[in-house]
Amino acid sequence: MCGVESVQRRASSLDSRRRALHRKDPVSTSSSIADDERFMAEAIAEGEVASAVGEIPVGCVLVAGGQIISRAHNLRERTQDPTAHAEMIALRAAAVRLRSWRLLDVTCYVTLEPCPMCAGALVHARVARVVYGCDDPKAGAVRSLFDIGQDPRLNHRFELTAGVLGDACSRQLSGFFAEVRRKRREPLL
Repeated sequence: MCGVESVQRRASSLDSRRRALHRKDPVSTSSSIADDERFMAEAIAEGEVASAVGEIPVGCVLVAGGQIISRAHNLRERTQDPTAHAEMIALRAAAVRLRSWRLLDVTCYVTLEPCPMCAGALVHARVARVVYGCDDPKAGAVRSLFDIGQDPRLNHRFELTAGVLGDACSRQLSGFFAEVRRKRREPLL
């Protein structure tokens, strides 16, 4: 009987942690809200760079010790590389800068919830924390569709904060796609 009760307690604890992750408010963090907003604003600026060159406006900055160590934006269209997501590019640059693939004590700030590929890369890089702006109901892999960053079957998990400057991130994406649709409707001159 004692073993069954122990398993039930552990299952209950895991369920409560999963429910906390899936709340619509941000998960508690060890970093200040002001720092999160400051670095997310930098990620939004990277998204603007992407938009200016015709890429989906997703921006990412990686931070260690309160300093930005890498920054990137989507480049899939320009490079015709399906892996050229902002997170992937920023992870590669940070690994080069730190001379290690292990990005311990690094926080990833990204404007859109990471996809399965990027979430997996963040786990493999041992990133400590992921902060994102808006949910991605079609491909989000850290809260919306999957829970990759908290999956107990994986050998690493990261802390998660959702919704930082989420309205601004969502407006950036919505504005981009509205402009793409508008251009498609314009008659050719």
